[in-house]
Amino acid sequence: MDRTAVETLFAHTAEIRCLVVGDLMLDEYLWGRADRISPEAPVQVVDVIREELRLGGAGNVVHNLAALGAQVSVCSVVGDDHNGRELLERFCHHHIDTRAIFLDPHRRTSRKTRVVAAHQQIVRIDRESREVLPAAVEQQLCLWIAAHAGEYRVIVLSDYNKGVLTPTVIAAAVSAAAAVGIPVLVDPKGADFTRYAGATLLTPNRKEAEAASGISIADAASLAEAAAVIMNASGLQHLLITRSEEGMSLFSQGGEVVHIPTVAREVFDVSGAGDTVLATLAVGIASGLTMAESACLANIAAGIAVGKLGTSIVTPQEIIDTVSLAHKDSHAKIKSLDVLSALIAAEKNRGKRVVFTNGCFDLLHFGHVKYLQKARNLGDLLVLGLNSDASVRRLKGPKRPLIDQDERAHLLAALDCIDYVIVFDEDTPLELITALKPHILAKGGDYSLDGVVGREVVEAYGGRVELITFVDGKSTTNIIERILELYSVE
Repeated sequence: MDRTAVETLFAHTAEIRCLVVGDLMLDEYLWGRADRISPEAPVQVVDVIREELRLGGAGNVVHNLAALGAQVSVCSVVGDDHNGRELLERFCHHHIDTRAIFLDPHRRTSRKTRVVAAHQQIVRIDRESREVLPAAVEQQLCLWIAAHAGEYRVIVLSDYNKGVLTPTVIAAAVSAAAAVGIPVLVDPKGADFTRYAGATLLTPNRKEAEAASGISIADAASLAEAAAVIMNASGLQHLLITRSEEGMSLFSQGGEVVHIPTVAREVFDVSGAGDTVLATLAVGIASGLTMAESACLANIAAGIAVGKLGTSIVTPQEIIDTVSLAHKDSHAKIKSLDVLSALIAAEKNRGKRVVFTNGCFDLLHFGHVKYLQKARNLGDLLVLGLNSDASVRRLKGPKRPLIDQDERAHLLAALDCIDYVIVFDEDTPLELITALKPHILAKGGDYSLDGVVGREVVEAYGGRVELITFVDGKSTTNIIERILELYSVE
């Protein structure tokens, strides 16, 4: 995936509604120094410097989804205790829908305390309930999921084996999703994956896949064999096995296999990476990406997550920046209208003056460059609207353009004087001008003010039109004629 596609995806994630069902918990971190031994016992003494409380378990999936821009609802059960109320308060702070979090006065809300010194966990203390839900509470969850599944684009089951995702609750979620035609994604636990029968996708790691299949995964053949056993037993459409430093492998019905190499980076902590994978997959699939594209996006997000200590969120900008590292060139300047509109609005808020110009720029030459440099000097940044191939053909005839729109866009984006490039398919840039509202609309000196498309729009909100003189004798037509003159005889 390139930067433009990822930016466009995240520009629309606010439209996505996701339902997460699973085990909630609080992750407490005590950060400190451990440079002495206790005189009371042969153990390290940790001087606590900082304390932090994070959403854990399925809550980390929820937090990641919210960080990616999605609207999230949570369906779960917590205790009617201090930790349960703390969870609800933190969800509300992140604008998470908690209608379906039910309180059980007989249940203890899970809280895991990790003591960390020198970037290493010294000890972990667990306070939790693992009992399965009482039948009455289980029924509440099932009824709520069945009644509200139609409000969402995807259902995510985050199983931490703490009792919330009983076989009955899982079956209810799968059935409700099937009734409204949405996918169910599962991060499984335990060795019996048949309890997730009918789900769209499972995301076990290598160890979990080995336990569920009974096959030791040592090479590509044993990996494929284990995947086949799991998919056949559970009736899955897709299976994504995460394999640490070896990346991910996506298996689909029909035998299609996609191996995704890991994104190389320093690893600090793998805890929570599975939650990040699940959340990013959900956003990708709900946005209309293919399963393979969603898995690639999730792989990028996982690479970012393991570079952080403890359960952490991954933001859209971090993913966009990581994608950009693979395209350290003109990709970063070529934008869709949704993304560009947001960028230009932000630039205006910072006081930047925006210049807009447009054209075909077929067979880039010296005259084009000088024109664009002059346009850029009129303000703080220059947006170039580039006619698509279809638009150029309508304007200049069936033999044009000589250079296709992708090549023209990258050639122009490589120029320092251009800040952003956007390809448009209409015959005029009126729609772009209306959407972006530049301070200055620049056109070539061969136009009259009355003939500049968008002039009325720009002047109506206080902008202005500037006409820029072309370099004499420099045009694409002249270059074509010169080539024909020199080479037609040959």
